[in-house]
Amino acid sequence: MNVRDFQQQLIHYAHSIGIDKIGFASAAPFPDLKQRLLLQQQLGYASGFEEPDITKRTEPVQLLDGVQTIISIALAYPSKMKDAPQSKRGARRGIFARASWGMDYHTVLREKLAKLEAFILVHAPDAKLKSMVDTGELSDRAVAERAGIGWSAKNCSIITPEFGSYVYLGEMLTNLPFEPSVPMEDECGDCRLCLDICPTGALIEGGQLNAQRCIAFLTQTKTMVPKEFRAKIGNRVYGCDTCQTVCPKNKGKHSAHQQDFTPDPELVKPLLMPLLEHTNRTFKETYGHMSGAWRGKNPIQRNAIIALVHFKERESIPKLISILSEDPRPVMRGTAAWALGELTSTEGTEALRHQLDQEKEGLVIEEIQEALLKGEQ
Repeated sequence: MNVRDFQQQLIHYAHSIGIDKIGFASAAPFPDLKQRLLLQQQLGYASGFEEPDITKRTEPVQLLDGVQTIISIALAYPSKMKDAPQSKRGARRGIFARASWGMDYHTVLREKLAKLEAFILVHAPDAKLKSMVDTGELSDRAVAERAGIGWSAKNCSIITPEFGSYVYLGEMLTNLPFEPSVPMEDECGDCRLCLDICPTGALIEGGQLNAQRCIAFLTQTKTMVPKEFRAKIGNRVYGCDTCQTVCPKNKGKHSAHQQDFTPDPELVKPLLMPLLEHTNRTFKETYGHMSGAWRGKNPIQRNAIIALVHFKERESIPKLISILSEDPRPVMRGTAAWALGELTSTEGTEALRHQLDQEKEGLVIEEIQEALLKGEQ
């Protein structure tokens, strides 16, 4: 098999099955990335969702014997939706970040990679292959940067000339010796809009991210959201797009050709009060196909309460009282207590006092006490 000719066939096939960009990277170690990841750990900036073994993240040979090449792919996703419903009093809405619009991108990219694997094995039956999307050991962005998909930007995204940073990434390790692609030049220049506008200051100079301060990370946690970040979450129920929407390289970038990622406006801008009514079963039935559902309903419902406070939605007070007194989840009761403290009302104060006498969970007691103190000020 002529590897150079086959590489061109593979590129053509990738485009034929709807892959927007494909690039090829050397499987050499990633020493610069290793140093950055070690620093992230030392500073306490890691999210905890990543592969903990930094060696596996930076040395492809640890993942596939004889690996020579990493194939990187990118699929574009939309930045706009048609017929977006409006949020109004009595019918307030949250928002899922664009990376959760349409079908779960993990599923879509894995299907594309599986087709690529099958195509390769027809022509090279002895090829060794290992694919991954997001949750694998490798850094999708580091691979994509080396493979010439785009450059690694200050907002910690890969920016492509064609689609901006609105792309999903996946990769495949192989022992086939494909010719490496040429990496792109960094085009961020002196621009620092994403750094300056990040609501929580999570973006650090040089494209470094403190995940512990990142709203996209905070909306996925299952514990109480730290007090300093609650007001900054706004009406986001999953993820955050601020560092993408302010980026000049994303101006005018909107790709609607990947039908799998077409958003359902009612799902990605959900009504907040009905969101609080979902059981595990109904949540999975409604949102289970979206990437934003991967942590289950608990973080989403907690975030919905925070969003109701953002809107100062006093019509939600009876529901918040019900959650405070009846919900079995301490985080939900604690968040409801905080919300009632923010939406000061006579009935809310009475409910807080009553629950204080009943409550056994320390974190909820603390939130109730602070909410009552706020009401007295």
